[in-house]
Amino acid sequence: MTIQLYNTLTRKKEVFVPLEEGKVKMYVCGPTVYNYIHIGNARPAIVFDTVRRYFEYRGYDIQYVSNFTDVDDKLIRAANQLGVDVPTVADRFIQAYFEDVTALGCKHADVHPRVMDNMEIIIEFIDSLIQKGYAYESEGDVYFRTRSFNGYGKLSHQSIDDLQVGARIEVGEKKQDDLDFALWKAAKEGEIYWESPWGIGRPGWHIECSAMAKKYLGETIDIHAGGQDLTFPHHENEIAQSEALSGKTFSRYWMHNGYINIDNEKMSKSLGNFVLVHDIIQRHNPQVLRFFMLSVHYRNPINYSEELLESTKAAFDRLTTSYQNLKHRKESSTNLTKDNNEWLDKIASLQEEFINAMDDDFNTAKAISVIFDLSKLANYYLLEKNTAIEVIDKFTQKFDELFKVLGLTLETTEMLDEEIDALIEKRIQARKDRNFQLSDQIRDQLKEMNIILEDTPQGTRWKRG
Repeated sequence: MTIQLYNTLTRKKEVFVPLEEGKVKMYVCGPTVYNYIHIGNARPAIVFDTVRRYFEYRGYDIQYVSNFTDVDDKLIRAANQLGVDVPTVADRFIQAYFEDVTALGCKHADVHPRVMDNMEIIIEFIDSLIQKGYAYESEGDVYFRTRSFNGYGKLSHQSIDDLQVGARIEVGEKKQDDLDFALWKAAKEGEIYWESPWGIGRPGWHIECSAMAKKYLGETIDIHAGGQDLTFPHHENEIAQSEALSGKTFSRYWMHNGYINIDNEKMSKSLGNFVLVHDIIQRHNPQVLRFFMLSVHYRNPINYSEELLESTKAAFDRLTTSYQNLKHRKESSTNLTKDNNEWLDKIASLQEEFINAMDDDFNTAKAISVIFDLSKLANYYLLEKNTAIEVIDKFTQKFDELFKVLGLTLETTEMLDEEIDALIEKRIQARKDRNFQLSDQIRDQLKEMNIILEDTPQGTRWKRG
């Protein structure tokens, strides 16, 4: 197995060598659950779900952990606005998250830890850092002494002297140094809180992932992943506090997906282009959105627009049509003995190309181009007068296999009801009677019902629009 991945820590591709042969320990930063997830949250969910699926496809046993941040300033604000408590907000949007990402074809993690459920281990983690001299208490807050960790800045490749204070690092008089970051925040009036050795309060943002990764995966893990925006300060701070405590490498490989732009502009609430997955999948097939996300290499930026999604749908439909034509053609194929090795070898060769693409830093864009080559080969094969069940089965098997790796499906589960079925039969008869006016009227009627007909050499086919 020669999977290579780009390691943000070293800024180069490296051959993946797990801590334990045949096993992968992977932690992916999950969302802050104060609202429905936006398309930026969907990208890492899809990307790293695909990475997980590919490891499984290549025979690895993978432990996959992805957290929920369910205690945060944003949740507190949302709870105040909605007139409910923070746990109620978290529960609501965790459920919404699962509904959205399940629609996008993402499997649940082996564990989805929540901050509220892991408060004891977080407090223990912080207390141990204080005991080791890496953290200090100040008026009920606890801060990490950033300059006490010699490797600070190694992930974001910045010198500590040149660092600017990043997002969610609050500068205040309580700190000994502006670069110090909060591990524990004293509770403000009316806020949710927990008891601690330093008084009532709640954890800072960065500490939760370090504590939960340690609990569920151990002191050293294989892969830590998330969006590019998390590289600094979040992941940088995770490394500092985790390695300060254990004296060991926290994560051997770091993976980050690129940004998403909306209509060539950075997604932002202030620009009014904040797109929620919940809204997109009301208008579009969630499978098409996943296909769109995987059509660009995960480290590259991706531009989202309705026009691009429609174009992606057309491409996805071409693959679906090719697959369905294979299934339909099987009915008229034979088991006659003939030399099918040439076709079978071509299919096997394309599978190898797919594996090579995915082995090279999970290049889903190239892998999808290989699937289109498989589709073209299948279409070419269907031009043969006599087709063999063996070859048809191999084509459909590889379509299913490779799409499953990408978390996609080509099967349609929606059935025609009796009314639509009768209309299609009526149109077929009208064409036989050369009553093309009636035939066209029925086609238009079905189109209004979001049913698109395709007249193929193998007969009339349909699909949802």
